[in-house]
Amino acid sequence: MLSHLRHSVTALALAGLTTLAPQIASAEPRHAISMYGEPALPPDFAHLPHVNPDAPKGGRIVQGEVGSFDSLNPLILRGRAPWQLQYLAHEALMGRSWDEPFTLYGLLAESVKTDEDRSFVEFTLRAEARFSDGTPVTVEDVLWSFETLGTIGHPRYHGAWSRVETAEATGARSVRFTFTEPDRELPLILGLRPILKKAQWEGVNFAESGTSVIPITSAPYVVDRFEAGRYVYLKRNPDYWGRDLPFMRGQANLDEIRMEFFGDGNAMFEAFTSGLLTTMRETNAHSWNTRYNFPAVQSGEVVKSEIPHQRPSGIAGFVMNTRNPLFADWRVREAMITAFNYEYVWQVINDSVDPRITSVFGNSFLAMEDGPATGRVAEFLAPFEADLTPDTIEGYTLPTSDGSVANRAGMRRATNLLSEAGWEADSAGTLRNSAGEPFRFTLLLRQGSSEILSIADIYAEALKRLGMEVNVAQIDSAQYTERTNAFDFDMTYMVRAMSLSPGIEQQSYWGSEAATQPGSRNWMGVENPAIDAMITRLLTSTEEADFIAAAQALDRVLMAGRYVVPFWFNDRARIAHARELRFPETLPIYGDWIGFQPDVWWWQE
Repeated sequence: MLSHLRHSVTALALAGLTTLAPQIASAEPRHAISMYGEPALPPDFAHLPHVNPDAPKGGRIVQGEVGSFDSLNPLILRGRAPWQLQYLAHEALMGRSWDEPFTLYGLLAESVKTDEDRSFVEFTLRAEARFSDGTPVTVEDVLWSFETLGTIGHPRYHGAWSRVETAEATGARSVRFTFTEPDRELPLILGLRPILKKAQWEGVNFAESGTSVIPITSAPYVVDRFEAGRYVYLKRNPDYWGRDLPFMRGQANLDEIRMEFFGDGNAMFEAFTSGLLTTMRETNAHSWNTRYNFPAVQSGEVVKSEIPHQRPSGIAGFVMNTRNPLFADWRVREAMITAFNYEYVWQVINDSVDPRITSVFGNSFLAMEDGPATGRVAEFLAPFEADLTPDTIEGYTLPTSDGSVANRAGMRRATNLLSEAGWEADSAGTLRNSAGEPFRFTLLLRQGSSEILSIADIYAEALKRLGMEVNVAQIDSAQYTERTNAFDFDMTYMVRAMSLSPGIEQQSYWGSEAATQPGSRNWMGVENPAIDAMITRLLTSTEEADFIAAAQALDRVLMAGRYVVPFWFNDRARIAHARELRFPETLPIYGDWIGFQPDVWWWQE
């Protein structure tokens, strides 16, 4: 099926072993691998530091989701699958400790091996590793999974696979991937690739699968039952092969995980107050302070927990699609940010509680520093200085308002910026360019988010005062996914989460190649050589100081590019939950993130 590939995926002749080159032979198998420095836990660690190793097994958690689904395969572009399935119902060669910036420990693989340059990685499977049907996980399954995901799987998997020169079996339980060039992050990225059972997909079009095929995996949870668009129930596999692994101790404690789907956030909240759901994440501080006073909270049946974290803020806000000529000029984008009356919206919607997003890597050591760029950051940006957006090197700060409804100073500044960019209001007050074309666009939203709609309505009114014709449109989840995959929008709400170890995903977020790749995360459509160069430095730096400087330089280019009208971020998670649902006292540095709920939670009467 995949014979057209340039990759050399060696046939599994397991009777003989591949001869190892001297450089490869010098590498030693290890229990873990880190992006930088040494893993925090020794080979004989008993459990991860942020779990309760004595957590009881049993109980259930019922989570809500806004939207729908028509697929059970989260590893392909086609269809809409519950996002949690990628993490709960699939398993990889290695598992991530969320109490370290980027460190992996053996899961399906008992060891990992690479050289100093990281020009290859070799994994050795555990002999006891099994799929949920009891069959062993083999090297053949690993090779098939990597090639399939890297070619016809979701585009997020393609970039890493394109940097693999050869993939081959080196033993009955070992497999090696040799890279086209050394890559510090690639061994870790490959260690996190989901592993599927090859035999299940023989004669089946993997890229077209929907709800008719439930992937067989080795994970602790399997799909028990579902109704397309309404719910998915996962049950803990009592015969899960890895239940006694130190890495898994204190994880996968709940017997059942239910995901219920709703048309909008209000319906989901009502389901929580009525007891249908047992947990609810609240991202709005005002709602947290005012809506969570219903009887179950007052009686103690529902508990309000706040989970702090140390991860970057990421970016969340209204993104401008620069593929649209309306937003090609940075002065227009700055006017759009200036017209967003942040201080007023922040007070009305958020009670002025959560901090403003002023940096893609804010809230962390990776964030750009105030003022002019210095040191390595200035050095990295210097070759691109002539083409950088103003204030990139000097230091960009977001505009502020006095918090009044009128925001007169901000509106005057926005008007002046638009005028400089060639937009003037006609006698009727309509903003037009020199060709007489009106400034007209649609702010596209997914149905179900009342908070984002409220923000959009306030914003649209301000833009109309500038003479713009703004249409705020909501569409269902399926249409929204289709249109954003095709970049068919003018402006929309975007969230890009960041880790403490940014890497290859940055290319999908804002790399030039991703700008023309349907399904990529580069919604802003930016094609900037400075951004590409900083991402390359992130991926190739061998010193931590260079890595940090590259992140800070990337941060400057993105923020000064004025591609997003930023909102605020939650420096803590706010989770209301049934009092029987418990979590460990020791929190990971990532806080409430992937791998936290429901992974390390348990049920206790």
